[in-house]
Amino acid sequence: MRSTDRTEAFPAHTPAAAQIFTTVLSHGPLTRAEIAGRTRLSAAAVTKAVRPLIKAGYLREDAAEDARQVSLGRPANPVRVDGGRALFIGVKMTGDELVAVLTDLCCRIRVARHVPLTSHDPQAVLSSTGALVQELLTEADGFGVRVRGLGISVSGDVDRADGVVRYSPFLKWRDVPLAELAAMTTGLPVTVDNDVRALTVAEQWFGAGVGLAGFALVTVGAGIGCGLVVHGQVVSGAYGVAGEIGHVAVDPAGPVCHCGNRGCVEAVASDSAIVGGVREVTGVHVADAAEALRLAHDGHPGARAVYARAGEAIGRGIATVANLLGPERVIISGEGLAAYDLFAEQIRDAFAAAAFGSAARCDVRTRPLPFEEWARGAAATAIQSFIASDPD
Repeated sequence: MRSTDRTEAFPAHTPAAAQIFTTVLSHGPLTRAEIAGRTRLSAAAVTKAVRPLIKAGYLREDAAEDARQVSLGRPANPVRVDGGRALFIGVKMTGDELVAVLTDLCCRIRVARHVPLTSHDPQAVLSSTGALVQELLTEADGFGVRVRGLGISVSGDVDRADGVVRYSPFLKWRDVPLAELAAMTTGLPVTVDNDVRALTVAEQWFGAGVGLAGFALVTVGAGIGCGLVVHGQVVSGAYGVAGEIGHVAVDPAGPVCHCGNRGCVEAVASDSAIVGGVREVTGVHVADAAEALRLAHDGHPGARAVYARAGEAIGRGIATVANLLGPERVIISGEGLAAYDLFAEQIRDAFAAAAFGSAARCDVRTRPLPFEEWARGAAATAIQSFIASDPD
């Protein structure tokens, strides 16, 4: 039977059962009593949900490491997710390449692949995606486990519910029904989401956001993105564009942004904005962000000033998020962290100056994440969809 066959639905038939499973996924191994404490569900509800998950092989019960006593006749042994029970594929689409990973149910990367993009035409990108997915399906056959879903992440305005890329600035796509097209191409159930939001799901379940009721993930690089978790939920907003920190205006007299407004964080601090700024102040025709960074690291004062301005804009943008939502933590990531030493001080100072009151206590930290981790985020959305899916 091919890896694309999906004859088995996930045996969590209620939202409570899905919540219990994701709790064990992120925090396990846990005893039933510990699951009840974390989910605030009754012991009976936990036992009812855990039993079919163990029977189907998605959870495993381990022998207790210590001499914990059985309480009220209920097992005290911890349960954990069997990561090898299912496989998933995640694809991160950039303007230059496709990055794909094959993960297990615990979102651990088993195989990673990079394929360059020679065209942004949707059919050409889908053809490359289909070939890449097929390659990973062949790899999955070697594990003897079926692939249960495909997650695709794309920058820009993405409607996850409809699986449509409304607008992607780097691919120059508008209203592309990507989930439907990719499902037809690959034969897999497909989840499509904004790339930063997908990465936020992975950080919430498996990374620096585990256990936090509220945090923000800010990404710097080709664009400035922000994923938000509020009351334990990743927020997309009514129209799917919540968290667009890149289009917070921080300088009314600043440069015009590609969105049409002036002085957005992205217009000051994105890679293209920095490259343009360095060219303007130095008179040197730097080709890309790497050359701009090299010039600044070589000590050119004009180039360093451009990075300092970018850091100030990012710090103000982060303060806006902290003031509005009060997250426990802000995680800064993205390829732009290669320049962190050039604007870290400005980020901290601008954040401290603009954060109101106790919002300044927010834990701001950096977390370098390569593009394989972004593809892992796409896989995490596929896992999320699989867990939440209704039985066939």
